[in-house]
Amino acid sequence: MPTVAILGASGYSGQETLDRALRHPELEVVALGSDSLEGESASALDLRLNGSLPAFVSNEQALAAGADVVFACLGNDRAALLEPPPGAVVVDLSGAHRLKDAALYPAWYGFEHPRPGVLADWSYAIPELFPPSGALIANPGCYATAAILALEPLRGAIDEGSVVIDAKSGVSGAGRELKASSHAGFVLDNVSPYRVGTHQHAPEIAQALGFPVCFVPHLLPIRRGLLATCYVKPVSVDLRDLLDEAYADSAVVRVLPEGVNPELARVQHTDAAEIALYEDPSTGRAVVVCALDNLGKGAAGQALQNANIALGLDETLGLRLTGVLV
Repeated sequence: MPTVAILGASGYSGQETLDRALRHPELEVVALGSDSLEGESASALDLRLNGSLPAFVSNEQALAAGADVVFACLGNDRAALLEPPPGAVVVDLSGAHRLKDAALYPAWYGFEHPRPGVLADWSYAIPELFPPSGALIANPGCYATAAILALEPLRGAIDEGSVVIDAKSGVSGAGRELKASSHAGFVLDNVSPYRVGTHQHAPEIAQALGFPVCFVPHLLPIRRGLLATCYVKPVSVDLRDLLDEAYADSAVVRVLPEGVNPELARVQHTDAAEIALYEDPSTGRAVVVCALDNLGKGAAGQALQNANIALGLDETLGLRLTGVLV
């Protein structure tokens, strides 16, 4: 049974990754890394975690635990220093290895990449479109996942200069670290755009699609969930056919029938994504909407999906894909 170490297990993406690893029938968690909880029992994170789990160790100790799979749920600058253990599958949930051009990191992430020569070794992977190749996997960002799922199948069939992405995410997308913009007094009863023209997922989307887009993120007064509304101008063929073909065999991404709207409530707490296509006859534009959970398909769910593929397992093992709206 492959063993798992989780670095940064006390953060949002770390907790969500742990939850999925615990429900996975083929994985065994052997190391929980957290510099803030080092030495504490697993129940310090959640009282429902029983004594069968190992106590927290430092992130360095977790990395050196000899696990077959390492999930790195660390900050960008910390993850950029990561030296993968030989022979391990490493899934980096940060942005530290997503961009192939090291020169982009100062402008978009605020630091010079300390190991630019290794960026080519990391596989940027969205399983439905470009599965991971190799043992080092750069897990995509949440906004980028939604935008790329909606737009990648349409490349060549839309006017590249026409693309506008209006995206909205729950507050958990900002991470667990306290900041003024995530305080309840700011978030509740409020919707606001942020980092317009400077969000780090913009170059990630451009890298995957092959062209830049106008991308505007917004903060929703909810804990989790993400909706990306993409406005495009078709230049040829039926866009629905392209989407249907791209996801016909996917157990994770659903292309909704005409007349059915995507809903955050239906994807929250799941690892699924929903895509809907609309036409705007008055402008000749099409609208592609992707809904997903920013902590699920946008982070931990996709990380586990990528790890499953790298290990040669069924990619859906451990994922949350079924349920009903309550």
